[in-house]
Amino acid sequence: MATARPLVSVFNFENPTEKTGTVKMPHVLTSPLRPDLVRDVHMNMNKNKRQAYAVSAKANKKGDETFYKTLMKAFEARAAADAAKKVAAAKEAAGEDEDEVLQYDDVCKLDFGVQVGGRIVDCAFTIAFNERYDPIIEASQAGTNTGVKEAGIDARFQDIGAAIQETIESYEIELNGKTWPIKPVRNLNGHSIGPYQIHGGKSVPITKNQESSIMEEGEFYAIETFASNGKAYVVEDLECSHYMKIFDAQHVPLRVKSSKALLHAIEQNFGTLAFCRRWLDDLGQTRHLMALKNLVDNDIVQPYPPLCDAKGSYVTQMEHTILLRPTCKEVVSRGDDF
Repeated sequence: MATARPLVSVFNFENPTEKTGTVKMPHVLTSPLRPDLVRDVHMNMNKNKRQAYAVSAKANKKGDETFYKTLMKAFEARAAADAAKKVAAAKEAAGEDEDEVLQYDDVCKLDFGVQVGGRIVDCAFTIAFNERYDPIIEASQAGTNTGVKEAGIDARFQDIGAAIQETIESYEIELNGKTWPIKPVRNLNGHSIGPYQIHGGKSVPITKNQESSIMEEGEFYAIETFASNGKAYVVEDLECSHYMKIFDAQHVPLRVKSSKALLHAIEQNFGTLAFCRRWLDDLGQTRHLMALKNLVDNDIVQPYPPLCDAKGSYVTQMEHTILLRPTCKEVVSRGDDF
């Protein structure tokens, strides 16, 4: 409707096609729109979107305020030095009954996070007791620090990825008398973070690519890099222990009673945050395997199996969460020793 139009047509309520007269257009509707106000309103509305994440208003707030809870739980990965094992780059956790103990020549990645009111901080680091692994640990540390340095409002993802790749590939490691080049894992990325949504929809590459999109003000990002002396390419393998309710999952009428009960338990306790099967046992859902499979098959829950590089290789990880404020870039996960 043009704002200069002086009259508004009036139609019969009983017969909408019948015009009964006209009235003067209210003055407020003839005022010109201000594009800056419209843009500002839409931007701030988008910043404050929140998902109806569960049936219970207390979901995600019970117990600890951490959604990965402790080190060595959830999205934790271990890279065993034993050449007979495949190296896990991400998403592997020890079971409650496992008695595996870290050895001197093991490389261990700890990937964890905390959330308060749905605002998530995601971070990770790698430890090793043998100093010979220091170069590959330093490669992922330097890669993440480079990503943090390059990130910012209007920063292009392709430029960030290229800088991270150049940094990581400047390192090499000597193992058993052989020098290995260190490379970024090309099919793993950092990611944006939304309220109650660990993977917010944007990816932060760690290799050079043609992604022309940019970072924007007010966004949270997990700057996450992986350095490998193997193929630098991971595939899903080994037993899956980690799951997450799909953020925008459609309603599906479940016919299996046990699946309904399990979904209710997930919504009440985790919402759309990550969980592992051991936590379901702790909630009394001890016979959940088939029900969980049914939720996965119905695209309600997403499995996150371990991601493995070549057997005998090593993968290290470093991750920090940043917030792009209007006038600065804040590393919200940075501490004195991390």
